[in-house]
Amino acid sequence: MPETGSPPFRADHVGSLLRPQRLKDARVQFLGPQTPTSNLGPHGDARLAAVEDECVREAVTMQERIGLAAATDGEFRRRSWWLELVLGWEGFAADRTGSARLKWRNESGVTQGFSELNLTGKIRWRPSRVVSAFEFLKKTARAVPKVTMPAPNCVHYYMGGRIPAHLYRDADAFWADLVACYKSELAALVAAGARYIQLDDTSIAFICDPQHRDYVRSWGVDPQGLLELYADKINAVLEDVPQEVTVTLHQCRGNREGNWAAQGGYDPVAEVLFNRIDVDGYFLEYDTARAGGFEPLRLLPKGSKRVALGLVSTKKPDLESKDVLIRRIDEAARFAPLEQLALSPQCGFASSIQGNPLTQADQEAKLRRIVEVAGEVWETA
Repeated sequence: MPETGSPPFRADHVGSLLRPQRLKDARVQFLGPQTPTSNLGPHGDARLAAVEDECVREAVTMQERIGLAAATDGEFRRRSWWLELVLGWEGFAADRTGSARLKWRNESGVTQGFSELNLTGKIRWRPSRVVSAFEFLKKTARAVPKVTMPAPNCVHYYMGGRIPAHLYRDADAFWADLVACYKSELAALVAAGARYIQLDDTSIAFICDPQHRDYVRSWGVDPQGLLELYADKINAVLEDVPQEVTVTLHQCRGNREGNWAAQGGYDPVAEVLFNRIDVDGYFLEYDTARAGGFEPLRLLPKGSKRVALGLVSTKKPDLESKDVLIRRIDEAARFAPLEQLALSPQCGFASSIQGNPLTQADQEAKLRRIVEVAGEVWETA
């Protein structure tokens, strides 16, 4: 299958994969039962790490077998797609009591609250398990090893914009420490050999939702101003990343056990997203009408930036029709050049340990379908 030469590849995926049952069982066996306030961050249990190693090897083999050009470790060493990184640094605490103002939704209504993230001290970088996990992946994979991490703006959004005055005299001081942490993390990843890094974010996609814009206004902040601030901070953390490293930005409206948290097309954010943020490509959720139409893709600058269309759902087991996927790619190509497009799922398959309501067979079938469709669509691209 013709490839783009650098990521995002024609057939790619976001990162997380369904945890094997023996990995879930091992976490309970070695760390104890999962509660809203326990096992939220990185662990140091060698017995669990050995099980993780086995499961990562198998996940990499599966990705390579079906023809993906890049492989992740499935985020198998994380309970949550973002907390393992943040809670590995100094200054953060979290719980899952469900008291957060941000709520998960599904077709039946509101389900539960997000993790609540709070500052307990000044933010300081410490070596993270994200880097050590990548080092194992790099030794294991023949495909391009891809590492994922939460975007810095996501951290701020999940704090509800609250910056304790007794810790930071102003927002600039907070951002200086957070940006410094991210720069240290990225430098460690690059030193470990990472050349494909993905920043995962929900906050910009959340700003597409009128309810979330009202939520931001409740902080006393203008949503457009917050969007522009977030663009500046993403650029700040990336300013020292070497040219040979590909950085992509994933946008999602929430993905936890089949639930979601926002809706609305990319129209309010597209100009800033595509033209103010210095990344090489995007993974954009596009699996349901909640994400709106393809029209905002017209603002993608002509050139090397690429968009992986998240047309395949990780929230449900139904396998997408090849013909429907090809038709939707054709529709997207009315607004952005086909050579700047790729295909992926809308998000990972397991943003948390529990994972979405699919089977391992469903997951593999969807990834195979992505490889199959990308091979047909870009055969002569």
